[in-house]
Amino acid sequence: MRGGLLLGLAVVVALAATGVWNPFPGLWDWVDRSEPISEPDVVWQQRVGGTPRSVTIAGDAVVVEQRTRVEARSLATGAQLWERKADWAAVAGGDRDPVVAVGKLLVKGYELLDPTTGATRRRDDDAVAVWTYRNLLLDARCTDATDCTLSAWDPRGTAPLWTAFLPGVHSGLLADNPGLRGTRRLTATRIDDGVAGAEAAPPLLGFPVDGRVHVVDTATGRVLQNVEPDREERLSVVGGRLLRIAARSQDGTCYFAISARDSATGQEAWQRAGINLRTADSAGCVQREDPQGARNVLIGVAPDGREAVIDGYDGRLLWVGAAGTKLIAVDDRSAVFRAADKRSVIARELGTEKVLWTRQASGKATAALTPYAAVVADEKPSRLAALDPRTGRELAALRTSANALAVGSQGMIIGEGREIGYVRFGGASGSSPARPPGDGGNPGPGGPGPDGPNNGDCGPKRELCPDPGGGKDG
Repeated sequence: MRGGLLLGLAVVVALAATGVWNPFPGLWDWVDRSEPISEPDVVWQQRVGGTPRSVTIAGDAVVVEQRTRVEARSLATGAQLWERKADWAAVAGGDRDPVVAVGKLLVKGYELLDPTTGATRRRDDDAVAVWTYRNLLLDARCTDATDCTLSAWDPRGTAPLWTAFLPGVHSGLLADNPGLRGTRRLTATRIDDGVAGAEAAPPLLGFPVDGRVHVVDTATGRVLQNVEPDREERLSVVGGRLLRIAARSQDGTCYFAISARDSATGQEAWQRAGINLRTADSAGCVQREDPQGARNVLIGVAPDGREAVIDGYDGRLLWVGAAGTKLIAVDDRSAVFRAADKRSVIARELGTEKVLWTRQASGKATAALTPYAAVVADEKPSRLAALDPRTGRELAALRTSANALAVGSQGMIIGEGREIGYVRFGGASGSSPARPPGDGGNPGPGGPGPDGPNNGDCGPKRELCPDPGGGKDG
């Protein structure tokens, strides 16, 4: 028996060596075959070159950022389209006009690539930082530490829309999307922080430079304010307002006060006291974090421990949770929270008492809101679900331990380790959700959407639309 096995192995080796027949590649493919990462199975499943740092749906391509390279795959088939060496990558533009910015750490400049072909659309040799949005790309170049120019580009444009002077930019390794003074997103277990992709550029951005915050109008490039915080303050730019958040230590606790200032005049637009925006740690009320929130809204905690969502533009309370509820996802239109009985998650429209949908879930369920779907992750058993954000209609329901990595108009990318797969939404061939604000085809950060100013493209307070009276906050 042993002699026969050895003789058979010798024959196979000889055949493989002479090229007559080689079973080893097929045998290795069988051994290395990946198990499906979800049930029901995904449309396609591929193993990428390294563990993804980020995954983004860019039109008809899926852009996968890894530690030292970036690759793109076909959204339809998962086949690799191209691959480049790069230390960082970020996607700008909407569904119709996406581009991929790539660059190397400690090396000035970046390239803008076509996500489908990998061809270079534009090259820059001087920029030290890039910020990517659905309707805008910003870059900064510095002749020295205190002399920088900020430029705004249409994602596929060849000439800047405007330029502005800044006395420096935040120090450190800048690369893509270095931190600005805005809000921190709620995190969710098994849902990637960038699952929603790039957002539309907000009306104002706050650039931290040498302890001060420079407030820049994204429609015109004007630097509207240059503010230094007081010793007990933290500055944040949210919803077209500059917030001065004060945290004072007294009687063994922290006392908070928020003052929102008009971007043009500096006058106070609204103020609230007693709301903890979770900016301070427990040691002396030092504020080291931006407030939690999303786009134009803030998340705070009232003195009685109930969570609240606040309109950054006018200070209204848009949602206040009941005792025992836990907010797990928010955007500027709705909030998703776990019910007090920890048996369901509920979505409610902000500013009203309207319940959009309710879904049975455990006390450990997490969620994220994207323009195309609300993603809910649950444990024991491990599941992922994508729901219509307005109605709760189930778009996809998976039994999987994989993470939700990216959501697009027709489906989402899930992944586990180096394996990624595409899940197509049920009924995706029918009507799709409305195009998100700032998608390709909109005129830019100051312009209305294709259906007029009342379709939500202007933001909840119309702060993204031109003001016929001449003021942004009129």
